[in-house]
Amino acid sequence: MSLSSIVRAYIQFPLMFKLTFQLVMEAKLYRSEQLGMEASSFFVVSSSLLLLLVSTQISSAQLTRDFYRKTCPNVEQLVSSAVQQKFQQTFVTAPSTLRLFFHDCFVRGCDGSILLASPNNQAEKNHPDDISLAGDGFDTVAKAKAAVDSDPQCRNKVSCADILALATRDVIRLTGGPFYEVELGRRDGKVSTIASVQRRLPHPDFNLNQLNSMFSSNGLSQTDMIALSGAHTIGFSHCSRFSKRIYNFPRTLIDPTLNLQYAFDLRKACPLRVDPRIAINMDPVTPQRFDNQYFKNLQQGKGLFTSDQVLAIDPRSRDTVNLFASNEEAFNNAFVKAITKMGRIGVKTGHQGEIRFDCSRVN
Repeated sequence: MSLSSIVRAYIQFPLMFKLTFQLVMEAKLYRSEQLGMEASSFFVVSSSLLLLLVSTQISSAQLTRDFYRKTCPNVEQLVSSAVQQKFQQTFVTAPSTLRLFFHDCFVRGCDGSILLASPNNQAEKNHPDDISLAGDGFDTVAKAKAAVDSDPQCRNKVSCADILALATRDVIRLTGGPFYEVELGRRDGKVSTIASVQRRLPHPDFNLNQLNSMFSSNGLSQTDMIALSGAHTIGFSHCSRFSKRIYNFPRTLIDPTLNLQYAFDLRKACPLRVDPRIAINMDPVTPQRFDNQYFKNLQQGKGLFTSDQVLAIDPRSRDTVNLFASNEEAFNNAFVKAITKMGRIGVKTGHQGEIRFDCSRVN
């Protein structure tokens, strides 16, 4: 990349110039007595970062709301109908599909790699952080894929990654959440490994710094992170994910940030040596409605995970929690913005990846 190209790009993307300059200064590359060599280093670093930025911008730009207008104009109706039928069979369809989309996007980007199976159990879905993903989420995508492919015009034209994105929007709507337009045009990834999941998903005991760091690495802000956490309003969790807070918290046994009555209720639902398959609702008030009750619960010390409750405890995030708790429209707007941004993470477009014939295996 030439000097003139870099200059033009920095004019167009001033934030990238700022970030690159900070990187170079922190690395102590720019010293006047070594200008010749270090200026070269500066432009090498600049070019690399700029290429990363441009590729991200191009991938995002290739996602459009009407991507299938010619190849499969009825794709949204086909997916929506299949999702609604599945939802009528079991409510678990909603939280499991939403969680599936999140886990897909945070590992290798939104490319449907979470859907791939492995004959030797070495795919993403086999990682301990993914093993608890409910089968209903996978089944929702499979049924929606079958519905899309039942239309001769659409057969093998729509990616599994896009079907998952659409199904996620639909389950949010079916549970009373906001409707939003989904950007489409993702291609399906061909790689899915256990190793790729390592340290890519947030843990229930994360503090705010850890949450912000992980979400920031995916281009999401603190407000995005808090809004996306609000999806826990229809979530559920196995007891093992939070048992430390109610039985083995250091010195106090019960986490002192946890509402005491809520802690006792959790102990009743999750007694010691409970069946590991038992799961409970993350929102004890309106567990089957996508609303802002999650944030009201946090205000009362009823966040199930440490990573939930910390949002209301840390002064850096508390104001946002209070805003979302008092203004559901503000939460809905922030959530739509955040999940749209999340849907752009690491997408494959153009000639990258493929359109899978079967969402569970590569072609």
